[in-house]
Amino acid sequence: MKWLDLSYNKFHGSITFAFGNLSELEFLKLSSNKLGKSMNCSRKRMIGGTSGWTFDDSVAIFMAFQNPQLEVLGLTTIFGNVTTEDPTRNALILGEIAGYPDVPVAEGSPEPLKGGTPDVAYFIHGSDGLGNTNLPPPKSKKIEKTASEFLVDMVSEYPGQVSILALGPLTNLALAVKKDLSFASKVRRVVILGGSFFALGNVNPAAEANIYGDPEAADIVFTSGANIVITGINITTQVIMTDADLDELRQSEGRHAQLLSTMCKCYRDWHVESLGVYGIFLHDPVSFVALVRPDLFTYKKGVVRVGTEGIYMGHTLLDHEQKWDSSNPWSGYSPVSVAWTVNVDEVLDYIKKLLMEP
Repeated sequence: MKWLDLSYNKFHGSITFAFGNLSELEFLKLSSNKLGKSMNCSRKRMIGGTSGWTFDDSVAIFMAFQNPQLEVLGLTTIFGNVTTEDPTRNALILGEIAGYPDVPVAEGSPEPLKGGTPDVAYFIHGSDGLGNTNLPPPKSKKIEKTASEFLVDMVSEYPGQVSILALGPLTNLALAVKKDLSFASKVRRVVILGGSFFALGNVNPAAEANIYGDPEAADIVFTSGANIVITGINITTQVIMTDADLDELRQSEGRHAQLLSTMCKCYRDWHVESLGVYGIFLHDPVSFVALVRPDLFTYKKGVVRVGTEGIYMGHTLLDHEQKWDSSNPWSGYSPVSVAWTVNVDEVLDYIKKLLMEP
């Protein structure tokens, strides 16, 4: 895999590695021989994007920077919990904190495909998207290319070698698909945080926030023919970092443990007040694990379509293993892989070990 894209969602506060609020972590370079059975190519690269560079986006990006098998090559951003400008700033800040100030950051679209001002959710991750930590402004600058231009250029330069991790609304990916009709066939793999399969959403009963943020974009990406893996919130909400786990992180000698512990307070308090959960869901980090350790999940394959209007707007519906007597809106499209089960203990252990490493 040549590159990784990470995106963040307004309710998840995540990275898309596309980061929007750091929704798209644009570039990660991966040497697969260090990953063992989880990767089977001699050299793999990734692009990441996120939508807010919020707490769980930050966890995912620090995991990427700290993982010895990965080299972060670039980051992209998209709107989500905060507006697109905020994740761009946060991506630059976190790249500097991680010790990679020269990693390129490409800013994504400020609005969904149909236009309009995106809804944001400052109350989940604070006004800065980083738990109101008010970190100093970055010294580095974003690159001139837009996120979609950056994605197209990288996939064209490394056809068949780029993997993308999208942790936010899929606007930048949809724009890349529209810009280059061969994009879907040239990207190696796209891992997406989004949707809720045969379960309730988190914006309303029908929709999950990343997909709801730009349902038209999601439908374009899901039906593009690319090799896609989707981790919905029916999977990510099974993996919880409890208050006890957070205390363990705080007391550890992890490289970024103290900063993350400070950043997570808003996010943790929101979980308690809104959901009655004493801990935090790890939406973005779980999706990152699905990229680097796909063996910790099982999958179902089928065509996924997205509702783009009415009360079902943002709803993701999987047609799996069903034989129909006549054609329907799912007919004729390539299937994608939807995460169906997760090894909760091993995924949580993988995340904690990486974050607690000095």
